[in-house]
Amino acid sequence: PQWRTPPLRPSTTFDNTSVLEYESTLELKDREGKTATFKKREKVRYLQNKVIAYQDQAWGDGEILLNYRCTPGTPVDRYRTGYKTYILISRRQVKAKGDMDEFNIDWGIRHGFLRPAEQWETHVTHRTKRLKINVVFPRSRPPKHTVLIERNRQRSHNLDERAQVLPDSRWRVSWETHHPRLYEN
Repeated sequence: PQWRTPPLRPSTTFDNTSVLEYESTLELKDREGKTATFKKREKVRYLQNKVIAYQDQAWGDGEILLNYRCTPGTPVDRYRTGYKTYILISRRQVKAKGDMDEFNIDWGIRHGFLRPAEQWETHVTHRTKRLKINVVFPRSRPPKHTVLIERNRQRSHNLDERAQVLPDSRWRVSWETHHPRLYEN
């Protein structure tokens, strides 16, 4: 099977933040694509006073957001609009303009990557300084072909040469950029 990994997937934030750093890792746990984990680290700066919550969002095939965890904050609500699920994270304290947080969020995915060719996407919804995406493949299912697609710009980048074998024989494909275009997929 071929794996296609477009730029990004879940984005996280309200309009009251700017993203200083975003790094995500999708790890496929088995050859069949039945289980996976997603982890992200997002460093944000608040652009207004009196911020009490942070909003995360995700979408995808199969069962997503299994065992959702985040720090700092507490997930207090989850709702679906269209194909996206939104998670409201209470900060349990009031944030002021200029304050920063570094969110670490992870969850499991079941039956999300079963087709011969798959994609992983992130939508850039806020001004972002640094963005890095990692996809880790199991030892028994190395990537055959990886492509980064900038949908709005209608450009693609072959990432096959970026595939690295990790010390435990898994494979990792990474892509990084600075100041990605706002609203790019």
